Amino acid sequence: MSRVSKQLLSLDVGERRIGVAVADTAIRIPVALETIEVDGSELTAIAKIVTLDSIDTIVVGYPRNQSGEPTAQTTYVLQFAQQLKDMAPVVFQDESLTSVIAEQQLKADKRPYTKGDIDARAATLILQDYLEIHHAA
Repeated sequence: MSRVSKQLLSLDVGERRIGVAVADTAIRIPVALETIEVDGSELTAIAKIVTLDSIDTIVVGYPRNQSGEPTAQTTYVLQFAQQLKDMAPVVFQDESLTSVIAEQQLKADKRPYTKGDIDARAATLILQDYLEIHHAA
C-alpha cells in the first residue's frame, strides 16, 4: 500500500513572531524554515510559503496552560488560524512546552541563538509531534 506524500507547514504563532517549519509526510523530518515577524505582512509571507512549497496542511501549535486549559494566547492563535483556512486546511497540535524544549536544545548546541531561533525550533517540535501522531510509519 503506497501512501501519498503531503507537504506540511507548521506555525508556532506568537504576537511578535511566528516560527515556521516544513516537512514531507514521506520523510517525516521537520525542518525549521524561518521566523516571520508579526508586522502586518505575516499572512502574505505565509501564503507565499504555502504556494511555493505546495503545502497541503497547515499545522498550528495550540497553546494551553500547565493544567491543559486554554489561555488568552489560545484565543489569539485561534483567531489567527481562522485567517489561514483559505490557504490550506488547518489542524491544531498541542504545543505544550515546545518553546522551553526548543531553548534547551539550542543551549545544548553551545552556539548563539535568538528568540526567533527558539520560535522556529518550536515549530519543528510541534510538527514532529504531529507527524508522530498522524503519520507514524
